[in-house]
Amino acid sequence: MTRLDQKVAVVTGGGGILCGAMSKALADAGARVAVLDVNLAAAQKVAEQIIATGQEARGFQADVLSQDSLQQAAAAIHQKWGPVDILVNGAGGNRAQATASPDASFFDIPADAIQWVFNLNCLGTIMASQTFVRDMVERETGIVINIASMAGIRPLTRVVAYSAAKAAVANFTQWLAVHLAQQYSPNIRVNAIAPGFFLTAQNQYLLVDDATGQPTPRGRTILDHTPAGRYGVPEDLLGTLLWLVSDAATFVTGTIVPVDGGFSSFSGV
Repeated sequence: MTRLDQKVAVVTGGGGILCGAMSKALADAGARVAVLDVNLAAAQKVAEQIIATGQEARGFQADVLSQDSLQQAAAAIHQKWGPVDILVNGAGGNRAQATASPDASFFDIPADAIQWVFNLNCLGTIMASQTFVRDMVERETGIVINIASMAGIRPLTRVVAYSAAKAAVANFTQWLAVHLAQQYSPNIRVNAIAPGFFLTAQNQYLLVDDATGQPTPRGRTILDHTPAGRYGVPEDLLGTLLWLVSDAATFVTGTIVPVDGGFSSFSGV
């Protein structure tokens, strides 16, 4: 796999656990990493950790649902490093209020909670692409990595809004790959990574019992249906990420790559 020296990479949601690890991996490969997050302190913390290893990074506050916010971040990135070569659309997540449960019927889920989840995951991916892919179009080269989910490929019980939103991200990945290749340049590639079950702040309440620290019944079912026998850890995503952004994947576009410990392959029998 080739190095990413002098490449400029933008990671939205970069202050989070998974995208923070991705930001560090891109920096380790030589990229200059713009860590974007709605929480500036979280973005700066990841950037500082990267800088401490001798790599280049900077944290930026950016709301992926605000075109003004994204454009301000883009202007600052251009001023510091120039055009963007790699975009990782990692901003996303779920909300308990948009999840069906024994205490919250599907029929009573408020529309604004569903809209919040859909906007953050799908619309945020589209808007960030509209902002940062312009650089790639002008230079006729670039790489976009969207963060989909196995929930969008094999819809999961309870997470109605999140599953639908991530399905939309997977569809948008394929649409954008074709659109950019046909209308602008086949050297602009768009792919998605679909993580399986990784413990994050957004899903821990569903998978781990707060009182005991043991898996909830849902968490136990997930582990029993994951041939790897465990939840994923951030490092499990990095090999796939670095492959997709490297020259080793120049003939790979419009794909959604599962990183799920075999979850999608197991029928339960």
